[in-house]
Amino acid sequence: MESNWVDFKAIKEAVTLGQVLDRYGVKLKRSGKELRGRCPIHQGDGTESFHANTEKNAFHCFSCQAKGNVLDFVAAMEKCSVRDAGLKIQGWFQISGIGEPPAAAQKSPTGSQPAREEAGERGEPNKPLAFRLKGIDHRHPYLAQRGIDPETAEYFGVGFFSGKGSMSGRIVIPIENEAGELVAYAGRSIDGSEPKYKLPAGFKKSQVLYNLARTVEDDSTGTVVVVEGFFDCVKVVQAERACVALMGCSLSRDQEQQLADHFRQVVIMLDGDDAGRRAAVEIAARLAQKVWGVWSRSPGKATRSTRDREDSRIASGPVVGPSGQPETAARFSFGEPASSAAAFRMANGRSIMIPVAPAGLFALCS
Repeated sequence: MESNWVDFKAIKEAVTLGQVLDRYGVKLKRSGKELRGRCPIHQGDGTESFHANTEKNAFHCFSCQAKGNVLDFVAAMEKCSVRDAGLKIQGWFQISGIGEPPAAAQKSPTGSQPAREEAGERGEPNKPLAFRLKGIDHRHPYLAQRGIDPETAEYFGVGFFSGKGSMSGRIVIPIENEAGELVAYAGRSIDGSEPKYKLPAGFKKSQVLYNLARTVEDDSTGTVVVVEGFFDCVKVVQAERACVALMGCSLSRDQEQQLADHFRQVVIMLDGDDAGRRAAVEIAARLAQKVWGVWSRSPGKATRSTRDREDSRIASGPVVGPSGQPETAARFSFGEPASSAAAFRMANGRSIMIPVAPAGLFALCS
């Protein structure tokens, strides 16, 4: 019997806005980090009223004011409810593993929203791939343009793939789970084609911290830098610092737990846009509640939580990250001033301030 269960969170993780735009045959032009063009929803005359950010899976039409995520887009296009849009997406992309409510959601006596979100976020684990792509070029000029040397590219398995399949003609990025098993390939376009980043349908990125297994194996300091994107992560590791990537600007419960399980110290370095700044503050607060005692200061108020009676503070400010663009860092200091640090010069000329005391945490500065 056909299921009417709709897991909104799993759909948003499995299907990108770029995939849906492709299905509707929407043609847009790139402008910076966005795609722009005539609005496919109200079919207006404005040639750049519709903006789509495929990295954040969000859209906004400045003419008809339609905005939202992939579900909202389909609902607007089909003139249906968000729930019906979810059912349509499930059918179009044949997403496996989300057609039935998870056991936790079925057994929840109250049907509470947190229980549904937890079930949708975790779900079935990503299955290891039974193959590896061959013939990957680790010396492609695009990697040099991003400041990645061939040795680093080979270490990560990153490179240009010219073979057959959905990743053909893209820079491929192998993604491993916590156990070090290959579970997916991401593909980055280098010819302006969309989507800019391609992930396989059904892949649950919320279950994975990119480069976690390699970091845990190679690093013994217990300290890690957290960034948004694949290439930011590669650049930080090339600069000889442990790093993982969220593959976005949100921290899932699985990712939060993995950070708590494997690291004593974390520095958060996200993009400098509004979403990155908001996410850095939110993530810092969540990790503080989960792992450490923290002073959390904001205009007009200060709050404090403690763990093992450690004094610690949290602050945030603009820095320039591995991509060379303004980014936001959340800085933790555990009973040690930020000045008690040694500077490490990154490959792009920026500095990471590394606390001398084991109890300290990274402080980043430009």
